[in-house]
Amino acid sequence: MAPMVRVGTLPMRLLALEMGADLVYTEELIDFKLLKCKRIENKVLNTIDFVDESEGNNVVFRTCEKEKSKVILQIGTADVGRAVRAAKLVENDVAGIDINMGCPKEFSVKGGMGVALAANLPKAKQILSTLVKALKIPVTCKIRIKKTVEETIEHVKELETTGISAIAIHARTRDERPHHKPHPEVIKAVCQEVKIPVICNGGSKEIEKHSDIYKYKELCGASSIMIARAAQWNVSIFKKDGKMEPVLDVIQKYLKYAIDYDSTAMNTKYCIQNILLSLQESEMGRRFLDAQIMEQIAEVFGMKEYCKKKQLEQQMKQAELEQQENEISNDIEPLKKRLKLIDDDTIVENIYFIRSNYGESHDLPKSILHLFLLKNSPNLKPKYKIEKDGIHFRATLELNGKKYVSTSLEKNKKTAEQCASLVACLHLGLVTKQELIANGSMKIIES
Repeated sequence: MAPMVRVGTLPMRLLALEMGADLVYTEELIDFKLLKCKRIENKVLNTIDFVDESEGNNVVFRTCEKEKSKVILQIGTADVGRAVRAAKLVENDVAGIDINMGCPKEFSVKGGMGVALAANLPKAKQILSTLVKALKIPVTCKIRIKKTVEETIEHVKELETTGISAIAIHARTRDERPHHKPHPEVIKAVCQEVKIPVICNGGSKEIEKHSDIYKYKELCGASSIMIARAAQWNVSIFKKDGKMEPVLDVIQKYLKYAIDYDSTAMNTKYCIQNILLSLQESEMGRRFLDAQIMEQIAEVFGMKEYCKKKQLEQQMKQAELEQQENEISNDIEPLKKRLKLIDDDTIVENIYFIRSNYGESHDLPKSILHLFLLKNSPNLKPKYKIEKDGIHFRATLELNGKKYVSTSLEKNKKTAEQCASLVACLHLGLVTKQELIANGSMKIIES
């Protein structure tokens, strides 16, 4: 499966492998962005996460053991130093590194990346040869064909001298777009002149079923075929038995991976839109387009209960891990000491905010508290103070001389604020302890 922006994330990569893809590529990740990341072992999801702490713990790249020997990480770069540092950061978690020299988009070109890097042959060769020497995993690159067959052959031969393990070639020029016909004959001519494996890309219009992959491969004379849009529309194109699956079945399988690996609702929605295509105009499609959170998306496709179950499991596992860490650090003593709270006006509870327990935004703890105050004490305004603990967050809510805080560490500031609001809601009688225990939001810690 080819690199695709927003599509080539972990859920789709795993589904492509399940369907029969031999290798999967990440979406292009810019070197600057990777270098801002910290490598985190996510024990809740059993994944390796590369997290940008400067942007609210945004997960830039997530991978897992299932794909370790099959995933190629594609880097966008225009600098040899940054390229090496970014590649070394992920070297132990991926099967190979690919340098994008084929993207014609303005963002890449202005930054000297993509086709702009391919046009700067000395720099392209320097980056590739340095990476080959610096890494213990294979290095490849992806380019587009030149204006003539001869130019393309000469260009590939130059890149071949860097020691790269393979080269992927999009069968269109830098100025051609998907509506233009590809040029497989150029790829075939290149394959006859070089020794390294050539991967052909750009034939999605010619590939409607699995057997078409082999026809296009033979037409190009390539070692293998890289598929983007045809896989984006229906990833079961990779099934070796040739039996394409209905799009709704594909969506359910994709959605399961998205839920299992805590994909964002926004990214999940984008991928499903690319599978639904014209079905977005149906009643089901319109309900899907109105969905805003993962549980709502799951409900459209009959997976609401599965989504709630997995989200609860993930929340509880996170809570258990936190408790284990506390016990290891002999931290079972007063919670106030652990939270560095010294005053008696602080109310502490072991409460977790589980998004699937709530429907619309007006049902959230912060909204419930806001409406209560608006009705009963309009002059009182809650204030939230955020405390960062490693890569996690905790919020303290100050209201009418009292402080409300949960022991739960959350992955973003918004969720931490909901936790603190839930503590306040409990002590203001807006929710009962029994309700919170019943839905998994509260865990009793024995003193």
